Amino acid sequence: MDSMATQQILNQGGVQRRGVVDRPPVRIRSATIGDLFAIHEVHQSAFDGAEGDLTSDLAIRLLTETASPAVVSLVAEEDDLVGHVAFSPIRRAGTREVEGYLLAPLGVKRAFQGKGVGAALVEAGLQHVARLGLRVLLVYGDPAYYGRFGFSQERAASFIPPYKLRYPFGWQAHTFDRGKSFVRPHLIECSPSLEDPALW
Repeated sequence: MDSMATQQILNQGGVQRRGVVDRPPVRIRSATIGDLFAIHEVHQSAFDGAEGDLTSDLAIRLLTETASPAVVSLVAEEDDLVGHVAFSPIRRAGTREVEGYLLAPLGVKRAFQGKGVGAALVEAGLQHVARLGLRVLLVYGDPAYYGRFGFSQERAASFIPPYKLRYPFGWQAHTFDRGKSFVRPHLIECSPSLEDPALW
């Protein structure tokens, strides 16, 4: 899970971006094993049918997965838990080189969608990865949503996903290298919990 320093930042009640502290509508904290049922319920509420089953199962597997560096799972709560996001490490295929993290899954209870909960979770994750000094944060999702956080298809071109994508336009990256160019495109490896073609 997160380092103590990261948890202290999250507990300050704000997420810093471009020198401005935005007040999230809910408290962001590290997830614990005690949150398993509530996290499952978040993703069941956020997504319909089979997609809800797939994402909730992924969220639970990632929360209980042992990885180095650790999987980062964050939750958003008011009186109850209303949102969840996970960030798992990625490596250059065939090596032990950790290049960054992959954001997946992100879910917010339906009644709380459109209220900034998801944005607060994404921003907290961006801050965490930036503090680790890693190269990139990847995501497979809606460009219209993730583009506002600095994710782009162009930046993801150097990182070939481990499975064929049903929606290639959704493969995006947020980079932390301050404009340095990447090496040629290469295959990445993800956490074991994401080794399922149905997720891609």
